[in-house]
Amino acid sequence: MSDDQPPSRDPRERAGWFGRLLRKFGAHPKDRADLIDMLREARRDQLFDDEEEMMLEGVLDVSELQVRDIMIPRSQMVVLERDDDPPKLLETIIESGHSRFPVIGEDRDEVVGILLAKDLLRFFAEHSGGRFNIREVLRPAVFIPESKRLNVLLREFRVSHNHMAIVVDEYGGVSGLLTIEDVIEQIVGDIGDEHDPDEIAYFQQESTGVYTVRALARIDDFNEEFGTAFSDEEFDTIGGLVISQLGRLPRRGEVVTLEGVQFTVLKADRRRVYAMRARFPGAPAAEAE
Repeated sequence: MSDDQPPSRDPRERAGWFGRLLRKFGAHPKDRADLIDMLREARRDQLFDDEEEMMLEGVLDVSELQVRDIMIPRSQMVVLERDDDPPKLLETIIESGHSRFPVIGEDRDEVVGILLAKDLLRFFAEHSGGRFNIREVLRPAVFIPESKRLNVLLREFRVSHNHMAIVVDEYGGVSGLLTIEDVIEQIVGDIGDEHDPDEIAYFQQESTGVYTVRALARIDDFNEEFGTAFSDEEFDTIGGLVISQLGRLPRRGEVVTLEGVQFTVLKADRRRVYAMRARFPGAPAAEAE
């Protein structure tokens, strides 16, 4: 062998987290469960910290989860209507704080494209007083089935440079949407911004009898604010109360009714619940989709 040839290296000497595992345990994991056990033991031995271990397990979860497991459900989609005038479109964009929006025709099953907020803002900046034709700036919508695995979708997002996909059911109807941020959050945890529920007040009124509630709001504060009588003997927060009712972490869009108050999960990931909508008895019914 030539002296210029780099010496072969034992896999256990490789850099990175997998190399550290091999150096510690001296063997490859037999299966997924064995690998997770190795990760947790390595964390206990301080080879990784808690955040690193959660991210590594998140990578493994992404290969197992399907789109339907984390999609934003149809009822929670913020959409624009193709025939609305620019001021109405701009109002929705400002209120939501999103950067991409599905544009619908007759109903939510007719997604005709994706509008980028910057395209509408550019119109107001460059063509004030002109006529805005939304069809000229629509980007093609990407449609995916509920059964697509997240690791496959993440790879497609990276190749196509799309950041949003419309989820359809087996009959072709729209069942929700998913963004690249939603997938990445399954790995790294919540990616907050100034428009996320965690950045607003603990209780924020949406309409008569309807409030956005942070899951970390204390039960006694909730009772004082709304005159309810939820017990805080077993749980301190409203989120904990809802989770206990289900017996597991809820998914976005799931609804739990407690003592007449209807809680709809607005934001959650595989680790915790972030925000809910509380609808009190007597509140006007939600608009039918």
